[in-house]
Amino acid sequence: MAASGDVKSINELRIFESLDDLATDLAEYIAQLSEVSVRERGFFTIALTGGSLISLMGKLSEAPYNKTVDWTKWYVFWADERAVAKNHVDSNYKLTKDGFLSKKASSAIPRVEPRGKEIQEDGDEVEIVFHQGPSRGAPLVGGSGYSEGGQQGGGRLNLLGDLSMVSVLNSHIYSINENLTVEEAAREYEFMIRQLVKVRTIDVSESNDCPKFDLILLELGSDGHVASLFPHHISLQHKEDWVTYITDSPEPPPERITFTLPVINSASNIVMLAVGDEKAMVVKQVIDHITDGLDVSLPAKLVSPSEGKLVWFLDKPSASLLNAKIDESKQDEI
Repeated sequence: MAASGDVKSINELRIFESLDDLATDLAEYIAQLSEVSVRERGFFTIALTGGSLISLMGKLSEAPYNKTVDWTKWYVFWADERAVAKNHVDSNYKLTKDGFLSKKASSAIPRVEPRGKEIQEDGDEVEIVFHQGPSRGAPLVGGSGYSEGGQQGGGRLNLLGDLSMVSVLNSHIYSINENLTVEEAAREYEFMIRQLVKVRTIDVSESNDCPKFDLILLELGSDGHVASLFPHHISLQHKEDWVTYITDSPEPPPERITFTLPVINSASNIVMLAVGDEKAMVVKQVIDHITDGLDVSLPAKLVSPSEGKLVWFLDKPSASLLNAKIDESKQDEI
């Protein structure tokens, strides 16, 4: 169970006992937002970053979400990317593809644990049926002349092999062009987003005409950066561009592409993730310390949805220095 509460512009603060609890709740939160968006608009537009966020999203590739989420309605974007090849170790695309979009599940039929009469390997074609008894839904197997789990044979099927659990359409995955300069890639990515806004695949903010993604997922950096918006960087002042680029990132690699603050703050929902005791001080600085005006020393403090909702997902170590009063009896709500 997470503690939740309101802290200044934060709509909700969720603190979890373990990373497993956090990952479970994050998957449920994303799945519910997806369901609502698909029901209301017919699409779910989600923008990702990198870091530990991708591994913590992993439960979405497991039951029940691998079956209940309408992956064909997902449109996947990146709120920031490194200007490297897609197969480079620093690529957020590669991290997402390997750790989430290409997660595998069991599918093949390597062996059978017999029940009743022994099943002979006589080359007969195998038929898969589903047991309707106490272990409802467990797949059983029977060869020629065998009945379902009866005296004539049948057995529990151990499934192994490869089957993608997250079936987002390839045409709905919008990665950044690795074959262009970082400036050209940023311009092309913004142009592509503008085309999708025109046809309302991506919603539009009524207040500033920026794209209104259904969900943007961010991870808080140890220096307070989000996406590739770093402390004191000129990119924090970009108001007209939707996508910008930097060539002097304080963290390698130096060339990056990132959503601007107006686009981030136009999202319907924003998740801010921080885990580990090394994030405790910056979490405290962002949440507890009240500042006036534009605090460019901590870009995460500038994340404040104009029309949407901001939810923090923290584990106990990252929240350990917070002074914010949290009502632990309050249930999490979306």
